[in-house]
Amino acid sequence: MIRLICVGKCKEKALNQLIQEYVKRISGYSKIEIIETEELMAPQSNSAAQNQNVIEQESAQSLKKIKASDYVILLDLHGKTMSSEKFAAKINEIQTYHSSDITFVIGGSLGVSDDLRKRADFAWKLSENTFPHQLVRLLLAEQVYRAFKILRNEPYHK
Repeated sequence: MIRLICVGKCKEKALNQLIQEYVKRISGYSKIEIIETEELMAPQSNSAAQNQNVIEQESAQSLKKIKASDYVILLDLHGKTMSSEKFAAKINEIQTYHSSDITFVIGGSLGVSDDLRKRADFAWKLSENTFPHQLVRLLLAEQVYRAFKILRNEPYHK
Protein backbone atom coordinates (compact mmCIF):
# COMPACT_ATOMS: atom_id res chain seq x y z
CA MET A 1 0.00 0.00 0.00
CA ILE A 2 1.26 3.44 -0.93
CA ARG A 3 -0.19 6.35 1.03
CA LEU A 4 0.36 10.05 0.37
CA ILE A 5 -0.53 12.27 3.31
CA CYS A 6 -0.75 15.87 2.17
CA VAL A 7 -1.57 19.04 4.07
CA GLY A 8 -4.32 20.89 2.21
CA LYS A 9 -6.36 20.19 -0.87
CA CYS A 10 -5.13 20.32 -4.44
CA LYS A 11 -7.18 23.19 -5.85
CA GLU A 12 -5.89 23.20 -9.42
CA LYS A 13 -8.23 21.14 -11.63
CA ALA A 14 -5.60 20.38 -14.29
CA LEU A 15 -3.05 19.37 -11.68
CA ASN A 16 -5.61 17.14 -9.97
CA GLN A 17 -6.32 15.39 -13.27
CA LEU A 18 -2.62 14.68 -13.78
CA ILE A 19 -2.25 13.40 -10.20
CA GLN A 20 -5.27 11.13 -10.67
CA GLU A 21 -3.76 9.79 -13.90
CA TYR A 22 -0.63 8.72 -11.99
CA VAL A 23 -2.74 7.29 -9.16
CA LYS A 24 -4.54 5.18 -11.78
CA ARG A 25 -1.22 4.03 -13.25
CA ILE A 26 0.25 3.22 -9.82
CA SER A 27 -2.85 1.20 -8.93
CA GLY A 28 -1.72 -1.38 -11.47
CA TYR A 29 1.25 -2.07 -9.18
CA SER A 30 0.04 -1.23 -5.68
CA LYS A 31 -2.94 -0.02 -3.74
CA ILE A 32 -2.65 3.73 -3.35
CA GLU A 33 -4.54 6.42 -1.51
CA ILE A 34 -4.15 10.14 -1.04
CA ILE A 35 -5.12 11.52 2.35
CA GLU A 36 -5.60 15.27 2.65
CA THR A 37 -5.46 16.95 6.03
CA GLU A 38 -6.59 20.45 6.87
CA GLU A 39 -4.30 23.31 5.90
CA LEU A 40 -4.38 26.00 8.57
CA MET A 41 -4.19 29.70 7.84
CA ALA A 42 -0.71 31.14 8.19
CA PRO A 43 -0.83 34.79 7.18
CA GLN A 44 2.39 36.76 6.74
CA SER A 45 1.47 38.71 9.86
CA ASN A 46 1.75 35.60 12.06
CA SER A 47 4.30 35.70 14.84
CA ALA A 48 6.93 32.96 15.09
CA ALA A 49 4.90 31.41 17.92
CA GLN A 50 1.73 31.43 15.80
CA ASN A 51 3.60 29.83 12.91
CA GLN A 52 4.99 27.14 15.23
CA ASN A 53 1.44 26.47 16.44
CA VAL A 54 0.31 25.98 12.82
CA ILE A 55 3.22 23.60 12.20
CA GLU A 56 2.39 21.59 15.34
CA GLN A 57 -1.32 21.32 14.52
CA GLU A 58 -0.81 20.38 10.86
CA SER A 59 1.85 17.82 11.79
CA ALA A 60 -0.38 16.33 14.50
CA GLN A 61 -3.10 15.77 11.88
CA SER A 62 -0.62 13.95 9.64
CA LEU A 63 0.72 11.86 12.53
CA LYS A 64 -2.83 10.66 13.31
CA LYS A 65 -3.08 9.20 9.79
CA ILE A 66 0.15 7.20 10.07
CA LYS A 67 -0.11 3.58 11.17
CA ALA A 68 2.45 2.03 13.52
CA SER A 69 3.54 -0.46 10.83
CA ASP A 70 4.00 2.18 8.10
CA TYR A 71 7.42 3.00 6.74
CA VAL A 72 7.30 6.80 6.60
CA ILE A 73 9.11 8.87 4.01
CA LEU A 74 8.97 12.56 4.77
CA LEU A 75 9.49 14.94 1.89
CA ASP A 76 11.88 17.36 3.50
CA LEU A 77 14.16 20.17 2.34
CA HIS A 78 16.84 18.74 4.64
CA GLY A 79 16.47 15.17 3.39
CA LYS A 80 18.65 13.05 1.16
CA THR A 81 18.42 13.39 -2.63
CA MET A 82 18.26 10.30 -4.84
CA SER A 83 18.15 9.53 -8.53
CA SER A 84 15.03 7.79 -9.83
CA GLU A 85 16.95 4.51 -9.91
CA LYS A 86 18.10 4.87 -6.29
CA PHE A 87 14.55 5.81 -5.28
CA ALA A 88 13.23 2.65 -6.98
CA ALA A 89 15.86 0.60 -5.11
CA LYS A 90 14.77 2.30 -1.86
CA ILE A 91 11.13 1.33 -2.50
CA ASN A 92 12.22 -2.24 -3.20
CA GLU A 93 14.34 -2.36 -0.03
CA ILE A 94 11.48 -1.01 2.10
CA GLN A 95 8.92 -3.44 0.74
CA THR A 96 11.34 -6.37 1.04
CA TYR A 97 12.82 -5.74 4.48
CA HIS A 98 10.66 -3.25 6.36
CA SER A 99 7.00 -2.87 5.44
CA SER A 100 4.67 -3.32 2.52
CA ASP A 101 2.97 -0.08 3.59
CA ILE A 102 4.85 3.06 2.61
CA THR A 103 3.49 6.44 3.66
CA PHE A 104 4.83 9.61 2.11
CA VAL A 105 4.20 12.84 3.99
CA ILE A 106 4.10 16.27 2.36
CA GLY A 107 3.93 18.84 5.14
CA GLY A 108 2.46 22.31 5.09
CA SER A 109 4.06 25.43 3.67
CA LEU A 110 5.69 26.26 7.02
CA GLY A 111 7.27 22.84 7.45
CA VAL A 112 6.73 20.00 9.91
CA SER A 113 7.13 19.48 13.63
CA ASP A 114 10.02 17.73 15.31
CA ASP A 115 7.59 14.94 16.31
CA LEU A 116 6.71 14.26 12.69
CA ARG A 117 10.35 14.48 11.65
CA LYS A 118 11.23 11.93 14.39
CA ARG A 119 8.47 9.56 13.22
CA ALA A 120 9.83 9.54 9.68
CA ASP A 121 11.97 6.55 8.79
CA PHE A 122 13.56 8.44 5.92
CA ALA A 123 13.70 12.09 4.84
CA TRP A 124 13.76 12.61 1.09
CA LYS A 125 14.63 15.84 -0.65
CA LEU A 126 12.84 15.64 -3.96
CA SER A 127 14.90 18.40 -5.56
CA GLU A 128 17.24 21.28 -4.92
CA ASN A 129 14.46 23.48 -6.31
CA THR A 130 11.45 24.75 -4.39
CA PHE A 131 7.98 23.78 -5.65
CA PRO A 132 4.42 24.55 -4.55
CA HIS A 133 3.03 21.75 -2.37
CA GLN A 134 0.39 20.87 -4.95
CA LEU A 135 3.04 20.38 -7.62
CA VAL A 136 5.08 18.23 -5.22
CA ARG A 137 2.14 15.80 -5.14
CA LEU A 138 2.34 15.40 -8.89
CA LEU A 139 6.12 15.01 -8.87
CA LEU A 140 5.90 12.43 -6.07
CA ALA A 141 3.17 10.45 -7.85
CA GLU A 142 5.22 10.44 -11.05
CA GLN A 143 8.35 9.26 -9.21
CA VAL A 144 6.45 6.46 -7.46
CA TYR A 145 5.06 5.31 -10.81
CA ARG A 146 8.52 5.56 -12.40
CA ALA A 147 9.96 3.49 -9.51
CA PHE A 148 7.52 0.66 -10.17
CA LYS A 149 8.35 0.74 -13.88
CA ILE A 150 12.09 0.63 -13.10
CA LEU A 151 11.67 -2.24 -10.63
CA ARG A 152 9.84 -4.30 -13.24
CA ASN A 153 12.25 -3.40 -16.05
CA GLU A 154 9.35 -1.95 -18.03
CA PRO A 155 9.90 0.79 -20.58
CA TYR A 156 9.16 4.37 -19.58
CA HIS A 157 9.59 7.40 -21.78
CA LYS A 158 12.78 9.32 -21.18
